[in-house]
Amino acid sequence: MSFWENFWDIFWWFIYVYAFFAFLFALFVIIGDIFRDRELNGWLKAVWIVFLAFLPILGVLVYLIARGKGMTERARERARQNREASDAYIRQVATASPTEEIAKAKALLDAGTISPDEFEKIKSSVLV
Repeated sequence: MSFWENFWDIFWWFIYVYAFFAFLFALFVIIGDIFRDRELNGWLKAVWIVFLAFLPILGVLVYLIARGKGMTERARERARQNREASDAYIRQVATASPTEEIAKAKALLDAGTISPDEFEKIKSSVLV
């Protein structure tokens, strides 16, 4: 009987492949967390890496149990810092300086596109 002829062999093969990739994902997330953790000194990082290299399944389970909560807090803090940095960058790039806004409004006034009253409104709103 061939492997592909038995449904349950195929089913369990997919379960094993899924578990293997889930383990690899967890392992790489843990290794990334070890190197990003600023509170963990170099020796402890080395111990964790050796532990993960020689006893990978046990190492992943122990790390998740011992440091899982801190892992979540560090990930949340990194996400907050990334969001703040991207928001600051967007604000910096998206908004023009008051001088640029007034210069644009003056060009529109000189072209006759806006009236002097509209120019004064724009100027007063930019300077606020």
